[in-house]
Amino acid sequence: VQLVESGGGLVQAGGSLRLSCVASGLPFPFSSFNMRWYRQALGKEGELATGNISDGDNSNYADSVKGRFTISRDNANNTVYLQMNSLKPEDTAVYRCNARLTRQSVLYNYWGQGTQVTVSS
Repeated sequence: VQLVESGGGLVQAGGSLRLSCVASGLPFPFSSFNMRWYRQALGKEGELATGNISDGDNSNYADSVKGRFTISRDNANNTVYLQMNSLKPEDTAVYRCNARLTRQSVLYNYWGQGTQVTVSS
């Protein structure tokens, strides 16, 4: 199984970035997995930035990113996106995508390596 993130980089405050995460080798269809984006800033605990459940448009967002970040998914291409607008220096972190599914009491939980997002002031 591979989750490969891309789209990170250096951006000025107020700018935008779009992260992508492409999944391959999953044991079940991508559409059945709950997809999440986590982030971890240097020296801080990791936090869930946003998540998207598998069976519809329901998404949840951390208070710190509400109104600025949008998660979406393209099940046909096994891809989840994170559109980040109005970026702030405090958004600087490594962003990792996560695919999770529980089936018949077995947890299938996969992580990408992460992509660095740096927001300059």
